[in-house]
Amino acid sequence: MQLTIREAASYLGVSEPTVRRWVGQRGLPVHEVHERFYLNPLELWEWAAENNIPVSRGLLEKARRSPDEIPPLAELLRTGGIFHEVEGATKGEVLRAFVDRLPLPPEQDRAFLLSVLEAREAMGSTGIGNGIAIPHVRNPIVLHIDRPFVTLCLLRHPVEFDAPDGKPVHALFLVVSPTVPAHLQILARLGFVLRDEVLREMLRRSAPADDVLGRIELVESSRTTGSFAAVKDAPE
Repeated sequence: MQLTIREAASYLGVSEPTVRRWVGQRGLPVHEVHERFYLNPLELWEWAAENNIPVSRGLLEKARRSPDEIPPLAELLRTGGIFHEVEGATKGEVLRAFVDRLPLPPEQDRAFLLSVLEAREAMGSTGIGNGIAIPHVRNPIVLHIDRPFVTLCLLRHPVEFDAPDGKPVHALFLVVSPTVPAHLQILARLGFVLRDEVLREMLRRSAPADDVLGRIELVESSRTTGSFAAVKDAPE
């Protein structure tokens, strides 16, 4: 859930120019999408409390009624898609093929997204080891979309990614979300399931999408049951 500048001004009881001034002068957290600012209700509430700025209690009530409800990771991947046999001989070619496959609205600027991903890679590899990379920019990829998603690309041929363990990358995940809190929650879930050795092996051999999703559902369910050790060595 996101708020426009006008909505934020209403909850704060100030003018829109004041809200915009606070963005630049007082660190009011905003997310820019196509030159428009959006605010997360919980972030706005916390900022107002920290800065001793009165705010309508309706803002917190609204945020509590409509929190960032994150679907299971398998569902996020069904939305974003799992793509096999993705071509690319270099990191740049792979990133371009990746961005081309993202289920983004027509108005989203894919060329810009590709440029920021390439700039991030120039600063340091997003490879995390074991042949897996999670391309991202310095700030979370927050776009004005209806719901978050995760896209997975499994490469036809592993590509050198300057990963910390020196292994070429064969699987790339990209997280796209409408808010920063949602983005961080999804990254945490992704980090958890990628601890699973069976899942990593399935990614290495480019297993069918249904098999990958089934394994992710099993591993993610262990987050609440505490049974991660039990599924870690489960048969494929």
